[in-house]
Amino acid sequence: MSRGARYGPYDGGDPLAPPVDLREALAAIGEDVLSGSSPRRALRELLRRGHGSMRGLDRLAAQANRRRRDLLDRTNLDGTLREVRELLDRAVLEERKALARALDDEARFAEMRIEELPASAAQAVQELADYDWRSSQAREDYEKIRDLLGREMLDQRFAGMKQALEGATDEDRERVNRMLEDLNDLLDKHSRGEDTQEDFEQFMAEHGDFFPENPRNVEELLDSLAQRAAAAQRLRNSLSQEQRDELDALAQQAFGSPSLMSQLDRLDSHLRAARPGEDWTGSERFRGDQGMGLGEATGALQEVAELDALADQLSQQYAGASLDDIDLDALARQLGDEAAADARMLAQLEKELQRQGFFDRGADGQWRLSPKAMRELGRTALRDVMDQLSTRGGQRETRRAGATGEPTGASRPWEFGDTEPWDVVRTLTNATLRAPARIPVRMDVTDVEVVETEQRTQAAVALLVDTSFSMVMDGRWVPMKRTALALNHLVSTRFRGDALQLIAFGRHARVVTATELAGLDGVYEQGTNLHHALMLAGRHLRRHSNAQPVVLVVTDGEPTAHLEADGYAAFDYPPSARTLGMTVREFDHLARAGAHVTIFRLGDDPGLARIVDRMARRVGGRVVAPDVDGLGAAVVGDYVRLRRR
Repeated sequence: MSRGARYGPYDGGDPLAPPVDLREALAAIGEDVLSGSSPRRALRELLRRGHGSMRGLDRLAAQANRRRRDLLDRTNLDGTLREVRELLDRAVLEERKALARALDDEARFAEMRIEELPASAAQAVQELADYDWRSSQAREDYEKIRDLLGREMLDQRFAGMKQALEGATDEDRERVNRMLEDLNDLLDKHSRGEDTQEDFEQFMAEHGDFFPENPRNVEELLDSLAQRAAAAQRLRNSLSQEQRDELDALAQQAFGSPSLMSQLDRLDSHLRAARPGEDWTGSERFRGDQGMGLGEATGALQEVAELDALADQLSQQYAGASLDDIDLDALARQLGDEAAADARMLAQLEKELQRQGFFDRGADGQWRLSPKAMRELGRTALRDVMDQLSTRGGQRETRRAGATGEPTGASRPWEFGDTEPWDVVRTLTNATLRAPARIPVRMDVTDVEVVETEQRTQAAVALLVDTSFSMVMDGRWVPMKRTALALNHLVSTRFRGDALQLIAFGRHARVVTATELAGLDGVYEQGTNLHHALMLAGRHLRRHSNAQPVVLVVTDGEPTAHLEADGYAAFDYPPSARTLGMTVREFDHLARAGAHVTIFRLGDDPGLARIVDRMARRVGGRVVAPDVDGLGAAVVGDYVRLRRR
C-alpha cells in the first residue's frame, strides 16, 4: 500500500467519474470572453450553467425552489387538529353506545351533557376533563388526545419526541419534565453568565439522549433548539386565528396538566433572548390537503427555511458571495448526494482555474485571462481550425510544421549541435560498409547522417481585422477573434521566426495584442478605416524589410473612413472618392514592397465585393469569401500556403 495514500468518507457523486476538464471549461469561458463578457463574469456564467454533465448553480437553485413549492402545495398544518377531532368523535361515539345500554338516571344526565358539547374540539376536550367515562374504549381514546397533544408540543421543540414517547409511561413523562426543568435552570445560569462547561457536561450526562445532535457546549445547544423553536413560532404564525385559538386551548390539556406548557413557554423565552437573529416572525402558506402534525409541520418549516437559505447560497447574488458558502450537508439532505457532489465539483473547478493561473488581476484590480489562458484558448482555436483544414484539404496537423528548415532530399554527416532527424537508411548503410563482416552491426558516431534541411524564409505578417459594429450585429465578432487567436498561436508556437502584428480597425485603426483583441467589446461606431489599418501594416512590414511580407485583411464592409494628415478620421457613406483613393494608395505601397495580399470578404454585399475585387486585382492579391464558420480555416490556410511557397 502506498504510504502517501489518504482515505476519507465517501462524499457523494460518481467515484469513477473523470476529473474536471479544465480545458473544456476554459474554452467555454473563452467563448463568453470573446463575445464581450469579462473573465470574472464568464466564470460566474459557467458556474451558473454547469459544465458537461455537471449541473450548474441555476439548476440546483431551481431544484431547491421546486422542492420548496412542492412541500407547500402538498401539505397543510391542520393534521393535529384533525387527529384530535377524530379521537374525540370516536370517544363520544363509544360513550354514547355505553350510555344507551345503561338504564340509570345518571346515564340520561350524561347523555344530555354529551349532546350539549360545544362544536369546538378544544372546548369539548376541556368540558370532558372531569367527565366520568362509562366506556373504557372512550376513556382510552380521550387519554390519547392528552397524550397526543403532549407529544406534539414536545415534538415541536425536540424533533422525534412524538415517536419516542408513543406509549410512554408516567415515569417517562416525569423524566421529560425533569429534563425541561434542568434545561431551563441551565439556560437561566447561562443568561446570567454563571454556567460552566462542567454544568453543561453534567446536564448532557443525564439528559443527552434527548439531544441526538450531540452539542459540545451550551452555545451549540442553543443554536439547535432556537432553530427548531423559531420554526415552531413560524408555524403558529402560519395558522389562522381560529386554529391558533384551538391549539392554545388544547395545549393546556397536554399530558393532562398545564405544567408542560409552562416549561415550554419558559424555554421559548430563553431561546428568543439568546437568539434574536432567528426568524421568529415569518410565516408560510401551505396549500395542500395532506395534513401534518405540529412536530412534522415544524420540521417542514425548518426544511422550507433550509431550502430558502440554499436558494440564496446558490444564487450567489449577495456581496462577497463564494461557492464555499454553500452548505453541502444541507444540499445533500434536500436534493441528494449527487447535487452536493455537483456543487463540490463546481467549487473545485473555480479554485483549480485560479490555482493553475488561468486568471490574474491587472493593475486596475480587474480580473483578466492570464497569458497561460490565452495560450490555451489559442491552442484550442488552432486545433479547431486544423481539424477543418484536415477535413477539407486532406492536410494534417504536424509538430514539424513551421520548423526552421524544410528537407532537401539529401543527407549529410552529423555534427555537434545538429537537431535534424537521422537518415536511418544512410546511417545503417555506413555502419554496414565500415565493417561488412561484423554481425550484429555496431554503430559509431561517424556513421550517423541527418536529413539535410534548408533555412525557411521568415515572414512579416499583418492581420487586419474589421471591428466595426456590423461585425457584432451579423454574428462575425467571435469567429473573427477566434481566427486571430488561432493565427497568433500558430505563429508563436510553430513559426517563431515570423513577426505577426494584429491590427484592429473601426473608425480608427490600432495595433492590439491577442489578449486585448480577445477582451475587446463591440461598441457602436461608424466607419471602416481600412486606410489607417493599411498604413500601420506598411509600417510593420518596413520594420522587417528582410522578411517575406504578408497582409491578411478580414472585413465585412466597404472602406468608409480615412485618416487625414492632422489625425482626424473622416467618415463618408457611401464611400467617398477620397477615402477610396487613399485606401488604394496604401495598397499600392504594399504591392511595391512585394507583399502578398489576401482579402477575406464576409457577407454578400455586392458593393463590398466589387470594391475588394478591384483592389485585389490591382495589387495581384486574392479575395476569399468564406462563410463565418470557415473564416479561421481560410485565414490560417492562406498563411500556411504562403509560407510554403
